[in-house]
Amino acid sequence: MVRAEARGIVDAAARAWQGPGRERDLLVQSLKAAGAATLAWAVSGWWLKDPVALMAPWVAVVLVQATVYRSLFKGLQQLVAIAVGTLLAAGAEALTGNILISVALVLPVVMLLSNWPRLGDQGIYGPTTALFTLTSGPVSSLTVSHRLLQALLGAAIGIAVNALIVPPVHLRNVRENLSSLARGAEGALAGMAEGLAHNDWSEETATDWRQLSDRLQQRQASLRSARLWSHESLRLNPRLPWKSRKRLPPLPDESEDQRWGAIAAQIGGIANTMIDIVDENRTIPSPDQRALGDYGLLLCDLAAACAARADLICLPSAPDDEDAHARLEEALDSVERRHDALHKVLCDQHSVSTATTAVLGTLLVQAQNIWHHIAPDTWPRATDGA
Repeated sequence: MVRAEARGIVDAAARAWQGPGRERDLLVQSLKAAGAATLAWAVSGWWLKDPVALMAPWVAVVLVQATVYRSLFKGLQQLVAIAVGTLLAAGAEALTGNILISVALVLPVVMLLSNWPRLGDQGIYGPTTALFTLTSGPVSSLTVSHRLLQALLGAAIGIAVNALIVPPVHLRNVRENLSSLARGAEGALAGMAEGLAHNDWSEETATDWRQLSDRLQQRQASLRSARLWSHESLRLNPRLPWKSRKRLPPLPDESEDQRWGAIAAQIGGIANTMIDIVDENRTIPSPDQRALGDYGLLLCDLAAACAARADLICLPSAPDDEDAHARLEEALDSVERRHDALHKVLCDQHSVSTATTAVLGTLLVQAQNIWHHIAPDTWPRATDGA
């Protein structure tokens, strides 16, 4: 376990050194947070020699957020929480003159206020600041004002460092997550195709397919998060004035997120159908092996079409990739031929069993849906579906 963790750390460090990526982003943000805290301490503790200098680096290190907009928004929330905690603690101590009684009176109130939705996840700084105010030294108007000013100083330093030193832009993550989802869909279809075409699958194999489908859902959630981060990272970012944004590499259209999310859902449907077929507790009949084999070949063609479509959206220069367009057209032609052949089999009640008609019909509809999402302008070109 320790060796695996150490290897993971070394690999992450190597990726951060090799080029841009998530690991390098984390490294840069971590160094910026450490630098902001050091600068805040240098100003408040070393230069100003403030008695509550801890507040400045404490606030600064937290406000080096993943986006400039988030730094500003979280900074405002945190300052409000700190001010409320400090002022309530000081007021309670002035009224009671006793630290223990003040803590007992203030903490329930600020803990409730920390759950106020407008403070978000920064609400917890209200009760922690109240505790620091009451337990770290004498409470006076001087220490209270210093605490608030130091919080303001730390916020200013943290936000400034994040905004002026390599302000984060999360555009690359969208392309990476979309590529991961598209390649994952291709891989899942190819794995299913191989097992069905060669009659090399079982209940355990079907469960593995279900797990692959679940991973696709996780990748889709990561893609949604990356989209949100990309939009937010462009807001209030001094690194990207309006004129510069026009020169940014274009991101895949958000319709691609919907396309691959829908394909992932259909893959999950196929996996669930296969699990139902092999489940001994279900009465779903198993279709003829020859028909399942032909269906596996159809999934293989769909995987090839997914690969070509993924090539068209996963690289900045992809839309002009003539080879990918040719491969997509070739794969779709093959999908159409196999689909038509299976459709004719299902329509011929004398050559297939009832089980094959019922179950394979469901599987064919799911494959048709994948075909439609890959290229809605080409489906169905010759038939009306199953």
